[in-house]
Amino acid sequence: SKYIVCDELAQGDAGLTTTMLASTLLASDPIWVAANDEQKKWWYGRMLEGAICAFCLTEPEAGSDALGLSCKCVKDGNDYILNGTKQFITNGEFAKNLAVIATLDKKLGNKGICAFMVDRDTPGITVGPKEDKLGIRSTSTNQIIFEDVRVPGWMMLGGEGEGTPILMETLDLSRTAIAAMATGIATAALNASITYANERHQFGKPITAFQAISFMLADMATAVETSRLLYQKAAWLQDNGQPFKMLSNMAKMYAADSAMKVSTDAVQIHGGYGYVREYPVEKYMRDAKIMQIFEGT
Repeated sequence: SKYIVCDELAQGDAGLTTTMLASTLLASDPIWVAANDEQKKWWYGRMLEGAICAFCLTEPEAGSDALGLSCKCVKDGNDYILNGTKQFITNGEFAKNLAVIATLDKKLGNKGICAFMVDRDTPGITVGPKEDKLGIRSTSTNQIIFEDVRVPGWMMLGGEGEGTPILMETLDLSRTAIAAMATGIATAALNASITYANERHQFGKPITAFQAISFMLADMATAVETSRLLYQKAAWLQDNGQPFKMLSNMAKMYAADSAMKVSTDAVQIHGGYGYVREYPVEKYMRDAKIMQIFEGT
């Protein structure tokens, strides 16, 4: 049901959906995957009080190479000291709960990755200005800098070097949500195109009467329904305790590409009106592009 919510919300505004998804799913999935009772009480208790959450993985020099991190954690007594920069963090401007991925020792590769819960108000954390983005403009995207940030040891998720499986499972879960959101964008673009094509008349008849338009709409509708079936199958596998990682990644890839294609075709069907902000399809196209980029290209 959470993925259906992502689908439905994205038909209205993908930026709002991204804000919600990043807080309640992406940033909170590591807690669901690996936290003990004390950690869950801290994280979810703050959420119930209104705290927004952010997932801090991407860095200026490490995007899809999720394990090529430069953000370091150094053990100091019972605490850990974090130093590094995280880039393109959704909800960075407002988040109070931070899920941070850092490396204890780069020489250990994926066995040196650690995951932490971090309080945004901890001394040493600086949030950069909001990024001026192409799409999903209603959501906040920021750089977050950690300078000698002291994190109590009890806020580490799992143990030392156990961050990689936490990270991978988090991304596998969230990619199903991205697929659902991309499907929602494509659905909105398709619906807008059907409405416009039925209302727009050329040569004395609605443009849906022309095969060039009707064939395009048929392809768009097929892509939307295929995307929806893919993400819902991935969700069904999750619900039934079956392996879902491959389907989650397939759904994310296909739905993201389809959202970009469907929204671009929607602009084309609208002609000049598709290029102006009076109509929503140019927004759908701008919002769709990020679906191909975040959560791993």
